[in-house]
Amino acid sequence: MEANEVIIRPLLSEKSYSGIQNKIYSFVVNKKSNKVEIAQAVEKMFGVEVAKVNTLIVKGHKKSQNTKQGRTVGRTSDYKKAIVTLTEKSKPIAFFESLS
Repeated sequence: MEANEVIIRPLLSEKSYSGIQNKIYSFVVNKKSNKVEIAQAVEKMFGVEVAKVNTLIVKGHKKSQNTKQGRTVGRTSDYKKAIVTLTEKSKPIAFFESLS
């Protein structure tokens, strides 16, 4: 898989902002990608050194909507989240540094 196919988008939340100072970044990644592919994609796209990668599948949330026909219930899509930790000597990712 190509690097741009592995990493879908950065994950920006309150919890992910707290890790930026420690060089810990969160991304939404392709469900079929593994930790090695994610590490290689981050290193290639941002020019940094990855120390470790943690992954988890985030389950979709329930959503309901009232319509003329009655109440419909559904779910949002599941997605895979990767938490990437960089090495101490690695430079920070510029995209995230501009946010803090």
